[in-house]
Amino acid sequence: MTDDLSLPPVAAPYQLPFHYGALHNIGLDYLVDPAPVRRTLAEHHPDLSAADFDGLACVTLNYQLYFAQYPNGGGITQEIEYSIVAHPTAGADRLARLTYEQYAHGHDQTKLLGIARLHVLCDNPLAIEAGTKLYGEPKYPAWFETTLPSLNGPAGDLWTVACKQATHTPPAPAVDRQDGALFSFRADLDGLPRIPVNNTPITGYGTDPTGRPLAGPMNVYQPYQYISLTGAAERAELTVHDRTSPVGADLTAHIGDTPAAGAWTYQSAPVAAHNRPYYVPSRRIQVS
Repeated sequence: MTDDLSLPPVAAPYQLPFHYGALHNIGLDYLVDPAPVRRTLAEHHPDLSAADFDGLACVTLNYQLYFAQYPNGGGITQEIEYSIVAHPTAGADRLARLTYEQYAHGHDQTKLLGIARLHVLCDNPLAIEAGTKLYGEPKYPAWFETTLPSLNGPAGDLWTVACKQATHTPPAPAVDRQDGALFSFRADLDGLPRIPVNNTPITGYGTDPTGRPLAGPMNVYQPYQYISLTGAAERAELTVHDRTSPVGADLTAHIGDTPAAGAWTYQSAPVAAHNRPYYVPSRRIQVS
C-alpha cells in the first residue's frame, strides 16, 4: 500500500525549490475538440481529466528561456512544453465551472487546473535529467532558433520559436543538434491589448516511473501579461514541420488548423544597465 501523504524523494544532487535568475516566457492556448485530447490524457496521465471550457479542451505550448545561478557559475536553458490543461479526476468536485477567459485571467484559485505535460523539449542535458527525475516530465533533447522581444533589440513584441531535432548521449555536456525542424510558431503581439493576470502558481503534472501522478507548482513573482486572440487569430501561426515525430503527431491530432485563443507572456525585468559612454574633457599637460 502506498503512502499518499508522503512527499516524492528529491534525487541527489538536486535541491528544491529550483530558483530562476531570469525568465522569458510565452504561452499559446488552443481550444480544441476534447475527444482526441481525452484519449491522449488517458494514455499518459490516467489520473487526470481534461479541463472543460464550454465543451472544449485546451492544449498549450509554453516556451521558456531562463537563467539559473549556481555556486560554481551559471546556466542558460531553453525548453518548450506541450501540455493539456487538466486537473486530478479525484479533485473535480473542488473546481468551479470556468470559461476559458476566466481560467486565462487566473480565476482558478484552487490551482488544480494545471498543465499535464505530453512533451517537454529542452536544450540542456542537466535540465532534462532534473525534470525527468524530480517532476516526472516526458523531457527529451531539442534545440531552438528564436526571436524574442528585448530591450537590447528593436522595438516591438514579436516572438518566433523554431523547435529542432536533437539527440543526447550521456555523459556528453551538450545536445547534438540535428538539421530537421519539428515545429515552429510565430506570435506578433505588437499593439494588441493586454492585461496583467495572477495565474501562478502554475501546477505542472507529471507521472513517475511507477505510474504515480506528481504535481509541481511553479511560482512567478510578477504578473503575466495575457493577450486575448479573439478577432486576432492571424497574429499567431503554428507550423508542424515533422508530422511523423511524436510531438508533431500530437500537435496535428489535437490542434490541426485550430487558431490560438490566447497568448500569455512574461519577461524578467532588467536588474542593471550599462549606459552610453561620453567623452571626458581633456586638458593635457605638456612635458618639456
